[in-house]
Amino acid sequence: MISNKARYALRSLIFLAERHPRPASIAEIAAGARSPRKFLETILLELKLDGILDSRRGRMGGYELARPASEITVADILRSVDGPLALAPCASRTAFKPCDDCNDIENCRIRHILLEGRDALAAVLEGRKLADLAKVPSAHEELS
Repeated sequence: MISNKARYALRSLIFLAERHPRPASIAEIAAGARSPRKFLETILLELKLDGILDSRRGRMGGYELARPASEITVADILRSVDGPLALAPCASRTAFKPCDDCNDIENCRIRHILLEGRDALAAVLEGRKLADLAKVPSAHEELS
């Protein structure tokens, strides 16, 4: 189950992708993403630190995508705010470590199924881009 934090991050990034290239203030993002402003401030900062968002100061400033929505995967977003996709640290590709009570990681019967589940989930989430979730015209549609 994804966290509320991840849900708010996804809604915020969809909002920003749909209004690209115009940046948005935290207040605008909170309203557009139906997300609590105070909680959103922390989420947006995490997304900025992970290179998903940029921010600009000033009257015409705000938050904007750091790269095109077609280059940001759903997995990137979820990892940024919720951490690894795996259900256990021993099944993680990005934050691997043996479980605390593990005696034999190579022969663990539980780990193998968790690796399969992680790989299946990652294949879907890494294959979907922010642009797939947002109403973002393709390069072909922009030329028409």
